[in-house]
Amino acid sequence: MSRFADLFEFLKVRKKWWLTPIILFLLLLGLLLVVTQGSALAPFIYTLF
Repeated sequence: MSRFADLFEFLKVRKKWWLTPIILFLLLLGLLLVVTQGSALAPFIYTLF
């Protein structure tokens, strides 16, 4: 959990709030790939990229 706290502190101190949507998108994309890894939808997800 300290990594998330460090990341938030970095964004707050350096005023890099524009990175927040990019980080959220990458986290959601990673979650989507992990969740669909063992399902029948996996081949269709991978063809999107």
